[in-house]
Amino acid sequence: MSFKKDDKVTFVIEDIGTGGEGIGKVDGYTLFVKDAIIGDKIEAKIIKAKKNYGYARLEKIIEASSDRVTPACPVARQCGGCQIQQMSYQAQLRFKEKLVDDNLKRIGKIEGYEFFPAIGMEEPFRYRNKAQYPVGTAKDGSIVMGFYAGRTHSIISCTDCKIGAVENQYILAVIKSWMELNGVAPYDEQTGRGLVRHVLIRTGFHTDEIMVCLVINGTKMSDKLKESLVGRLTEVSLDSDISTDKCIRSIMLNFNTENTNVILGRQCETLWGKSYIEDYIGDIKYQISPLSFFQVNPRQTEKLYGKALEYAGLTGNETVWDLYCGIGTISLFLAKNARKVYGVEIVPQAIEDAKNNAAINGIDNAEFFVGKAEEVVPHFYEEMARLAADTSATEAQREEARKSITPDVVVVDPPRKGCDESLLDTIVKMSPERIVYVSCDSATLARDLGLLAAKGYKTVKVQPVDQFSHTVHVESVALILKEQPAID
Repeated sequence: MSFKKDDKVTFVIEDIGTGGEGIGKVDGYTLFVKDAIIGDKIEAKIIKAKKNYGYARLEKIIEASSDRVTPACPVARQCGGCQIQQMSYQAQLRFKEKLVDDNLKRIGKIEGYEFFPAIGMEEPFRYRNKAQYPVGTAKDGSIVMGFYAGRTHSIISCTDCKIGAVENQYILAVIKSWMELNGVAPYDEQTGRGLVRHVLIRTGFHTDEIMVCLVINGTKMSDKLKESLVGRLTEVSLDSDISTDKCIRSIMLNFNTENTNVILGRQCETLWGKSYIEDYIGDIKYQISPLSFFQVNPRQTEKLYGKALEYAGLTGNETVWDLYCGIGTISLFLAKNARKVYGVEIVPQAIEDAKNNAAINGIDNAEFFVGKAEEVVPHFYEEMARLAADTSATEAQREEARKSITPDVVVVDPPRKGCDESLLDTIVKMSPERIVYVSCDSATLARDLGLLAAKGYKTVKVQPVDQFSHTVHVESVALILKEQPAID
């Protein structure tokens, strides 16, 4: 049977796609439907029909899945940021476990590993420590703040995101009032006019420090507007309706005059307080600026890194390489338990942050390099090999050089695209006994584990960790061991 646009069909959702869309079949024809979850029996209208699959719009839920719940957020469906908020949290965890396990077996052809239930959150709401709210103009001419509707630049009004900090709504209300009273216009993407583009709010969950940063379409703001903004924000009472000890410690401007989808520009100005806030992962302190990369769910990150530390099996005598080290979050987490940690990251500012974070924590056994790991590591090896063979060097220097080029553990935490194959080749040449792979995409994790398996490394443990409840994203930690050659 062939299907065409505007056909109405009835079927049961059997799976969830990578974008959170429900997947079901009608007479063998696959349909993707936003806002439907596994177990829903639905009526849907086909909006795009291709030869072997199509896309449909949910028209009616005929019989709801036993896992369906009412979303906590009133704009969850329009916003699309939380693709599966209509699914019970336990069902979300089961879905994520299956997603990771299936990808490992199907894509990576990985077998014989120990697979653990996903580590979930005690409270799967209010977990994000960072929020970026676009600012625009509604159809009636009023100022609107919220989030872009899925795949559009149309702003859905929402100042109380249920996965964000509860204080954000009060801060946004103050900024909106300040804009209205002072005639400050929101940025208009079509004309390139208007001043305020975004509001960035960062919250230290362990320190209760808050940063407020206005992203503006310009390179300066009048002193009168600055003083007015600082005055309003420093007077805001965040505990008027809620019980909190959180306090604004930093008020910043960020300048972005580019016609781009990139939210933040490269330059910032401190209007009041510090140029950063502080927070912890475990007992490691981090300084976080508007431009810093920092995990958005610090409580679950502590669990994620704790599992990575467990898999690393450190006793204090090991040499560790962290090959996508970022601002040193994992490197510093491991350094207190290792002999020496080397971190590599391609972004220069991230390495500066890593060095600074090492200094403020008194960590002196972590060394950081800027560049691609597949280029940095071979160059480092050549230098250390020469030093190890240099008879004019001290025995201590030669011994340190030998230890540096024979790591016990390699840690990778790559972006969604996974590791470059040349990097995997570099890791194999380093010949560590253990590889700890922290992944934010189980499909590329599976691909890379398959490549490592072909080079003599066996995946022995995999632990999913839910960092982003109500979304389809899931983190995983895998332990990979070097297989011993067979003895004839």
